[in-house]
Amino acid sequence: MESLAEVGYAATTVAVVAARAGVSRGAAQHHFPTRADLFAAAVEHMTEVRLAEIRSQAAALPVGAGRTEAIVSMLADVYSGPLFRAALHLWVAASTEEPLRRQIVQLEAHVGRQAHRALLEVLDVSERTPGVRETVQGVLDMARGLGLAALLTDDTARRRGIVRQWSKILDQALATS
Repeated sequence: MESLAEVGYAATTVAVVAARAGVSRGAAQHHFPTRADLFAAAVEHMTEVRLAEIRSQAAALPVGAGRTEAIVSMLADVYSGPLFRAALHLWVAASTEEPLRRQIVQLEAHVGRQAHRALLEVLDVSERTPGVRETVQGVLDMARGLGLAALLTDDTARRRGIVRQWSKILDQALATS
């Protein structure tokens, strides 16, 4: 994942990953027969690690006023971090490589469901309430968009304002749901 985030998909070969991991290329290919298998496993592992971190961080967030903004800010940080950058490199590569595309589409569906559930959990809301599913998905999509914008420039100041506004919108939407 570090290699993907740092140098992109084209430069992240099985040999490069094996060298970074301190194993032989043959050992890497024994466990991951294809490059797509290696990347899919890496994304899945890192996503599980990051979701556990989010749940842990959420437990330390303030209760009451300011909680929603802290949650949305944490989410925006996740989507502007190295894991998201690495995932973006895979998405671009998957758009033109069918075997990778099949794996990444399936993996992203799983990751998307996990992220959705995690956000429902930290917001302490039910998807059964009308409008909550769409509202939570909208927040995830917004955070992804902020992560995409952060790829080219440091937009930290602008992102803080957007997070603040989206938090207000989220609070209002969830209060009326």
